[in-house]
Amino acid sequence: MMDRTPTRLRRLIRSLTAWWLLLTTGLWLLGRATDQSASPTACAASAAFLLAVGEAGDWLRRRWHHFRTTRKMGRL
Repeated sequence: MMDRTPTRLRRLIRSLTAWWLLLTTGLWLLGRATDQSASPTACAASAAFLLAVGEAGDWLRRRWHHFRTTRKMGRL
């Protein structure tokens, strides 16, 4: 079981990096298309913020779901 943890961590890091790059590129291209271009550094910072908010929201959603399902099971 110990060998699965580094694999999951690497997969998570690759996934977050890919999403971050995609968001950075999308923000930069959107800025260029609307003549409000920002530096790639600013786009990367904004993408990191959006990624952090999205991950926190997903974590809260999963915790809420777990809380609700365990609470329902306790009533039955």
